[in-house]
Amino acid sequence: MALKFNRLTRPAIRGLQKGEKLHEHGITAERLKTGDVRYSVNIMVDGRRVHRVIGRESEGVTREQAERAIETFRTKAREGRLDLPAGRKIHRTFREAAKDYIDRLEEVGGKGIPKKRQQLNMHLVPYFKDQRADRITEFTVQHYVKYRLGQGAMQSTVNRELATLSHMLRRLAEWKWMRKDDIPLIKKGAEPRKQIVVLTPKNQQALLQAAIEDQDPYCWLFVAFGLNTGMRHREILNVKWSDIDFDLRRIHVAKAKAGQREQPITTVLADMLKKEREQREDKDGYIFGITKNDRTFGPRDAMSIQFKRVVVRAKLDPAKVTPHVMRHTAITRLVMSKVDIPTIQKISGHKTLAMVMRYVHLAGEHIDSAITAIETSLPGTITPEVHTQSGDEARGAA
Repeated sequence: MALKFNRLTRPAIRGLQKGEKLHEHGITAERLKTGDVRYSVNIMVDGRRVHRVIGRESEGVTREQAERAIETFRTKAREGRLDLPAGRKIHRTFREAAKDYIDRLEEVGGKGIPKKRQQLNMHLVPYFKDQRADRITEFTVQHYVKYRLGQGAMQSTVNRELATLSHMLRRLAEWKWMRKDDIPLIKKGAEPRKQIVVLTPKNQQALLQAAIEDQDPYCWLFVAFGLNTGMRHREILNVKWSDIDFDLRRIHVAKAKAGQREQPITTVLADMLKKEREQREDKDGYIFGITKNDRTFGPRDAMSIQFKRVVVRAKLDPAKVTPHVMRHTAITRLVMSKVDIPTIQKISGHKTLAMVMRYVHLAGEHIDSAITAIETSLPGTITPEVHTQSGDEARGAA
């Protein structure tokens, strides 16, 4: 007997506004922020609850498919083939879980979605395909690593893919789509350490001068920020005027890898920022904001193109000198100035002291100066002959 729908009718579904839902007979139609309609089912089958997303209207999914899905669950229950895990929704294949994972990230505003989608669509999904997401093991992950390395992928690239896989499985467990105990151990391979490029004082001045001459009016300020703080590219672009305490010369960094922190800035940079702020109409918004019709719409995504242009103008190698090199340079200068490592960590925002220690070996003069602290001279009267036994002494000792 066909179901009769009074609320979940086609006209009613078409009339849904963004964020609105309609429920009937265990079927839910929801209009998403994107304008798409998502269908899901939430029913009791054989004394157990089944809650599953069926699909989206843009994928050709309709209410009728949600009805057929319900009938399929009930048929499997009658035949004893309904294999539902306790405490969560029906088992997801890796392919389904990957799609639901990206959909959920888009809804909640997750980070790095384009890159994660690319890694999943190009590599992870084609490999794991329709395996159950909660049945992926440490062995299958290791086999994936071997497969990708065999394709010629760099270890660093594979590690980034493993990071996405790990994040996805942890989120599935957090959303109760799989058990935490089913998350496999995911080991990343050792990566060859990249050479840390550091700018000389002469190169720093050339870079800043080239930035001042650039057509982007804020390029010089970006370079001044990098050289005077050692902040990361993204951190610099996210700074608002309201984040700066000019009296204490501190910037409140709300979003950073190691968590929020108070970033100290130099007197030179503080003075530059004060003068720049006086010339701006928006004295609270983003320093590197996207402005249109005198309105700021958020921070810029990147300054990579402008920076590369400046590097070329400064006659430096754009293949080696990236915005991150300014961070390397600032931290190395702190090491060479004999600032203690814990203080450098507070300034740089590194999560661990070990990460700061990578810069110590670059400061040769700093190490040479330190080793003199244990230098002990030998008295001039001591000669090699004093420690040379005669033949009789050697025989006597024997």
